[in-house]
Amino acid sequence: MAKYIRDIVVTILTALVIFLALQATVGSYKVYGPSMLPGIKNGYYIMVNKIEYYFHNPERGDIIVFHSPNTATTDLIKRIIGLPGDFVKVEDGRLYINNIPIEEPYILESPHYKYPSQEVPPDQYFVLGDNRNNSTDSHTGWFLPRQNIIGKAWITYWPPPYWMVIKHYPILAQK
Repeated sequence: MAKYIRDIVVTILTALVIFLALQATVGSYKVYGPSMLPGIKNGYYIMVNKIEYYFHNPERGDIIVFHSPNTATTDLIKRIIGLPGDFVKVEDGRLYINNIPIEEPYILESPHYKYPSQEVPPDQYFVLGDNRNNSTDSHTGWFLPRQNIIGKAWITYWPPPYWMVIKHYPILAQK
């Protein structure tokens, strides 16, 4: 009987350790809205790697989930465009980083707005949705503080026919 109780306790403790490890390293989020079209659609469920940025800094092109700087209870998904110290602008339907025009094969359509050249402050990021004209993002007047980043989007897992590893395009621009 003692062996049986010990086996149950070990099983429960093992399950608890696995559960806590998963909670600390991976998160599950539902996408609300069209801001990441065409790649990530409204209603998709995604897995997020929450430990990625403990080992290195976020990079241009990474798709991330973060706490909104405007509404603490809202989590958003966007692409990192500008790193701390970068100069970002949008002009004539084109994105520029450090005065270099950027090719963006992942966006739905070119932006129909202008964004004047601004330097991304230290420990902050400039993020945009891939659906440039239908996204509440940094072009509306805010930068993303580093501490708001939850993690890097990893895979979509729901709905099943659209399971995919999320593609992170490198965006090259010299400082």
